[in-house]
Amino acid sequence: MKDHLHGLVSQAIELLRNEGILPEEAQINVQIERTRDASHGDFATNAAMMMAKPARRKPRDLAEMIIERLPASDEVSKVEIAGPGFINFYLTSDALQAVIKKIVEAGEADGHSTVGEGKLVQVEFVSANPTGPLHVGHGRGAAYGATVADLLVAAGFRVHREYYVNDAGRQMDILAASVWLRYLQACGEEIVFPSNGYKGDYVLDIAAQLKQAEGERFQRAGAEVMADLPLDVQEDGSGDKELHIDAIIERAKSLLGAADYRVVFDHGLNLILNDIREDLQEFGVIYEEWYSERSLTEGDDNRVAIALKRLEENGHIYEKGGAKWFKSSAFGDEKDRVVVRDNGQSTYFASDIAYHMDKLERGYERVIDVWGADHHGYIPRVKAALEEEKIHQQIQKRKQQESLETTN
Repeated sequence: MKDHLHGLVSQAIELLRNEGILPEEAQINVQIERTRDASHGDFATNAAMMMAKPARRKPRDLAEMIIERLPASDEVSKVEIAGPGFINFYLTSDALQAVIKKIVEAGEADGHSTVGEGKLVQVEFVSANPTGPLHVGHGRGAAYGATVADLLVAAGFRVHREYYVNDAGRQMDILAASVWLRYLQACGEEIVFPSNGYKGDYVLDIAAQLKQAEGERFQRAGAEVMADLPLDVQEDGSGDKELHIDAIIERAKSLLGAADYRVVFDHGLNLILNDIREDLQEFGVIYEEWYSERSLTEGDDNRVAIALKRLEENGHIYEKGGAKWFKSSAFGDEKDRVVVRDNGQSTYFASDIAYHMDKLERGYERVIDVWGADHHGYIPRVKAALEEEKIHQQIQKRKQQESLETTN
């Protein structure tokens, strides 16, 4: 309808130009806007006020001239002048209701366009750590991310919805240790549960299911489990809860062995992840891919190692205090960030660098991350890593181009 009214007003202005009322060189940008107040009609234009200076006439006089020259339209029932020279259009009931017919005829295609031209966009959202059930904050991210993805599809983009599963790292080890300790308690062992363990009732449920599925296969003596561990945090402030939980994790790995520890680890991970999947499906959110963080480091294709090696070769990694640091401050971050700890273990940030580099290498023309408010400080450091990756890709493309030119 805006286009239709724009055409009517433009024709009237052209007549005024032909009659010499408006100078030939005067360029008028006709704007048609919805009225804020329904009593002022359905649409309005300020064209007469825009013409006043070049035409050297009063806006209301020009508004009358425009109205007199408007072509007839079956979709306009009335035209009035308001205020200093606005022209208000009132539409016929048929014109107002015509959109309903168009919506019904278009069906599910209504509101869709081809502006995206089939370009491939990745939207990653929710991506909550599978260490517990989703909460209302995750629901916000789910609603927002799913809506963004659906809007992009409606605009003609090809959208890949992705959930990044944090199935590796210290927090997942804490979950595995928490499940095992609750399992041991279910087996009758006396265990003082660590202050830094996961204490939710869902951990008790997971442990009970583990005992039901595996019997007492993973049972170890409580005294052996807790012997000579660093003290947990005490009421007087002594002790260290971080050292305590890390020692329990190492004890679990040692007493269970790699294979059985992995069974306990995956038991907790899979139950929580299945619960997350079900919650999101009931919320109407479906993903094309659940991307495993663990896949970044397992197997021959260790993408974290590859990403860090590339950064190091390009001079963006340095060592300090036994750790490796990424020079993110050179790309706008407030400070440099650790990518490999002094114990040789890569950080979450290192995995995020590898993950986002992988996103770019998969050929997405745009990547959208929907994060929670608590990740606000993470934005500049990830952008820094992506900036380096874009520079790397530009260099590689230039080398390929130079190679082709040399060959030719």
